[in-house]
Amino acid sequence: MNAEPMLVVDGLRTHFRTPRGVVRAVDGVDLRVERGQSVGIVGESGSGKTVLSRSVMGILTGPEVVRTGSVRFEGVELVGRPVKQLRQLWGRELAMVFQDPMGSLNPLMRIGDQVAEPLRVHLGMGAATAAAGAVRLLTDVRIPHPEQRLRQYPHELSGGMRQRVMIAIALACGPKVLFADEPTTALDVTVQAQILELIGEQRRERNMAVVLVTHDLGVVARHTDHIVVMYAGQVVEQAPTPTLFASMRHRYTEALMRSIPALDAPSHSRLQAIPGRPPDLVNPPAGCRFAPRCAHASDRCLVEPPPLLDAGEPGHRFACWHPVELTAGLRGRGTP
Repeated sequence: MNAEPMLVVDGLRTHFRTPRGVVRAVDGVDLRVERGQSVGIVGESGSGKTVLSRSVMGILTGPEVVRTGSVRFEGVELVGRPVKQLRQLWGRELAMVFQDPMGSLNPLMRIGDQVAEPLRVHLGMGAATAAAGAVRLLTDVRIPHPEQRLRQYPHELSGGMRQRVMIAIALACGPKVLFADEPTTALDVTVQAQILELIGEQRRERNMAVVLVTHDLGVVARHTDHIVVMYAGQVVEQAPTPTLFASMRHRYTEALMRSIPALDAPSHSRLQAIPGRPPDLVNPPAGCRFAPRCAHASDRCLVEPPPLLDAGEPGHRFACWHPVELTAGLRGRGTP
């Protein structure tokens, strides 16, 4: 009998009570993450990617948050646990690199103090030992002159350097799962590639699982083992990365792929945008949530939500009444 994956999410729902009604930000998501695996969560803004990652960690709190379903980390159920108990896992076992390093780093604290803080709080290191550990961490994330950087403040670093500091803080206590939430936002293309390669190197060196949250299929194409496509709070397709690009089935996945500029397209070609906009998650459509934007939708799509079906290949599932049959014409658009 196979052992359970390190992180198992079953039927996770995260809803928010608002004056307008209940927002179904994450609505019945299943996820499996093995040790050392890299999983990409892809979708447009508002698809629920960030809420999913934060909900798995349990960092969304407050009376307006309703979190149900199951999240098991190494066999231990996390849903329903008090925040005080979850804090013992944050940093040590589960860590996150947030999207905006300038907003996440404390502008009034020196870099060295911020990197050393988790070493002191979670691992009980003294000041001198934690400072030495901070130097090693900054070296690990390829920051030059780390001793000098310890004395600087966040505003004195470039965007790429601040993101490396965020990665160093997240890696400080040797977590087993690292959530990277849009880690390359607002960075130029060269720095984006460096940050993604850095996360990949650290994953391999530490045998650490990485959950990469992004809107860009091109990013996950070369940096993940498995891809989960989300739309309007639900998983619409998931598959090993090569399988998804070779034989995608959901019409939303196809639309995301077509929106990537083709490498062989003439200069100044018009980009293919997805028409319409995501649904209101206070009152989502009764059937397939992508149906109002889908050119292939039928009457059935408007009233009956499709279940996640087995595509016939290991690990490949999709939820679509009128799936893509041929994808040969999509290849070459940022695929592996």
